[in-house]
Amino acid sequence: MKVAILDDYHDTVRTLGAFRKVAGQEVRIFNDHVQDTDALAERLKDTEALVLIRERTQIRAPLLERLPKLKLISQRSVYPHIDIAACTRLGIVVSSNMHPGTPSYSTAELTWGLILAAAREIPQNVAGMKAGKWQTGIGNTLRGKTLGIYGYGRIGGAVAQVGVAMGLTILVWSREASRDKAKADGYAVAPSKEDFFAECDVLSLHMRLVDATRGIVKRADLMRMKPTAIFVNTSRAGLLEEGALLEALKAGRPGKAAVDVYEHEPVLGGKHPLLAMDNVVCTPHLGYVTRDEWELQFADIFDQIVAYERGQPTNVVNPDVLPRRR
Repeated sequence: MKVAILDDYHDTVRTLGAFRKVAGQEVRIFNDHVQDTDALAERLKDTEALVLIRERTQIRAPLLERLPKLKLISQRSVYPHIDIAACTRLGIVVSSNMHPGTPSYSTAELTWGLILAAAREIPQNVAGMKAGKWQTGIGNTLRGKTLGIYGYGRIGGAVAQVGVAMGLTILVWSREASRDKAKADGYAVAPSKEDFFAECDVLSLHMRLVDATRGIVKRADLMRMKPTAIFVNTSRAGLLEEGALLEALKAGRPGKAAVDVYEHEPVLGGKHPLLAMDNVVCTPHLGYVTRDEWELQFADIFDQIVAYERGQPTNVVNPDVLPRRR
């Protein structure tokens, strides 16, 4: 099959052990980011299997309708960036392993990297030292503080476990089923969303972005946080009401933030208002970007291509397409 891989910024995929799985395919890898429909249509005009690296590129009907040879989109995890209905209408199979029961430990680790960086002001002190200064600020100890987990799923649970090991008290807020699971795991659940935001010293957001969760964190929620609190987001920017975090930080509640995700990615040229704030730690959506994580992800992605070629598609998210697939 003619396989195209988009958005491999650092030309990493060909260096993975998993890449051997598609050794018999005609693979083309693109290292830049392109979202323009005309440019993508030209780039992918002969593609039969399209490999996506998470949500870096939006794949919508106007593009899909211009790719008559496309048979398969293979990726891993959630797929809000793919027009599934259009794929089904056009006979394109979408395969995406949802890795049930397995959290993204790399995202949980980055969450803790951001928490520690914000609490101890590590980036500011590193920058100060490079500028010839010594101890540009004073941070805060985390032990004994309250760590809030908003969205108690696989990643939230992994973050909570580290918090316990570091001596923090865990407080959870989520939908009812997840709150029940948190209680069963021995964690405290806040009496209300309002109390949750008011009590947390560190609040980490961990939930999927779907219609029901878009904008679920409001300006009023953030303004309830302590002026010493840290807000952390390694999930999705769309979970916050637009502009809410920037306004709340300017008002001093919460006092700090650490974010890995943005409404429009990639963020280039340093042009994002959060980058200009000294009380914010920003990283460029690194949650899933580790070699170990990519080996897991691309083993699944390439297995899906091999399975399709054998006539037995796996992890199909639009099964209605199968009787009339291209």
